[in-house]
Amino acid sequence: MDLADYRFLDASRWGNKLYLGGWQASTAGTLTVREPATGAALARIGLATPADVSVAVARAKAAQPAWADLGHRTRMELLLKVAAILETNAEELIEWIVRENGAIRPKAAVEIAETVALFRHAAGMLTAAHGHVLPSRAGRLSYGQRVPHGVVGVISPFNFPMILGARAVAPALATGNTVVLKPDPRTPVTGGVLMARAFEEAGFPPDVFHMLPGGTEVGRALVEHPDTRLIAFTGSTAAGRAIGETCGRLLKRMSLELGGKSSLIVLEDADLELAASNAAFGAYFHQGQVCMASGRILVQESVARPFARLLAERASHLPVGNPATENVALGPLISADQLDRVHAIVQETISQGAVLETGGSYAGLFYRPTVLSGVTRGMRAYRDEVFGPVASLISFGTDDEAVAIANDTDYGLSGAVISPNVGRALALGMRLNTGLLHINDQTIADEVSNPFGGRGASGNGGNIGGPANWDLFTQWRWITLENHPTQKPY
Repeated sequence: MDLADYRFLDASRWGNKLYLGGWQASTAGTLTVREPATGAALARIGLATPADVSVAVARAKAAQPAWADLGHRTRMELLLKVAAILETNAEELIEWIVRENGAIRPKAAVEIAETVALFRHAAGMLTAAHGHVLPSRAGRLSYGQRVPHGVVGVISPFNFPMILGARAVAPALATGNTVVLKPDPRTPVTGGVLMARAFEEAGFPPDVFHMLPGGTEVGRALVEHPDTRLIAFTGSTAAGRAIGETCGRLLKRMSLELGGKSSLIVLEDADLELAASNAAFGAYFHQGQVCMASGRILVQESVARPFARLLAERASHLPVGNPATENVALGPLISADQLDRVHAIVQETISQGAVLETGGSYAGLFYRPTVLSGVTRGMRAYRDEVFGPVASLISFGTDDEAVAIANDTDYGLSGAVISPNVGRALALGMRLNTGLLHINDQTIADEVSNPFGGRGASGNGGNIGGPANWDLFTQWRWITLENHPTQKPY
């Protein structure tokens, strides 16, 4: 079925528009949304300006007190309606993710399912206690109450546009904040339009949610606005550093989920077939365009050569093509700039002495799954986040050496160890400087119930998701209550 045949995302509603108190014509022109697999135009979306940000934040600020005061059951019902709307229209949304994002259908289906779960989980937050009764002297009630920040600015990326927007938008709304969302301009439909449509269909009050597609200048305006009290950003480390500097200067909260160079460690006693399967998934899922991707695969020396052969064989047989028309394992990279960057890293690493086991070639935006062996410190694929389908194999001797190599990076997002000796694997894994750790799995994993956050260049040490949401999207207010004032010694 063609995208034009679908009704939920019927472009006659939102084409050439942005969502600012409802669908509004853009004053800054429009952006053509293109399918990375074919280059074909999918839609046109309105572009926002910094002036639009000012209007949206002002309206969101004015709407926030009434939204926070709305009964918790009403907010919960609205969030559950959004989940039901997304679930009902899943087939249509999957097609849009495949086409706009270059994702294979299983990835698109997971994204829909997890986004639905995120809204349901956020609704469930409203059934939990919102504070604590604190110890105090007799006759005085002392308690801590969680209160919303006010207006939350959310800046989401292209690779998982629905999930990585919803994981901030849903809990922010659940906890009584209002939201201004800026999706990545490469995926404004699946990163923004569909969420705005879901809120529209669910009957959310006006100005509780705004969606402003745009470039760097729109994101900068959102970060710098004095009335956005929390910025939730997912994207590159370079952009995250700039946002962090601004938020620090303006004394506002921030959640920075940034890049990664995650290590998957394969010990000598591992089942190599299973380990190669995990490594292939960790390196090639969504063309490697995942912050948690297994960017470095560390293999103990005694099994390094047979493992390289197994992984290269798997990689060489993975089908690459247009996920909208073919049954493939990998789709296209998101843009020509990204492909050029991936290929430059591969070629430079080969020139520095690494061995190309398979891949290293492309047609259009379709990059073949690639295996580089003999990667060592100083090579570009050793240090740089590739964000493409490239497995960099590094051999090590002892467990101590594996830990040293894995920690030899500015990043600290995810880590994984594969071994039937769970005690040994966990002991090694606990020494990794990462926010996420997986034993007998690869490095890509996330669920709505877990706290998610990295260390170092992977983030600012905070967490989003699961039990961390109350801490991130609210702040504590201490309240004391007495029947009448007591006499003070003055």
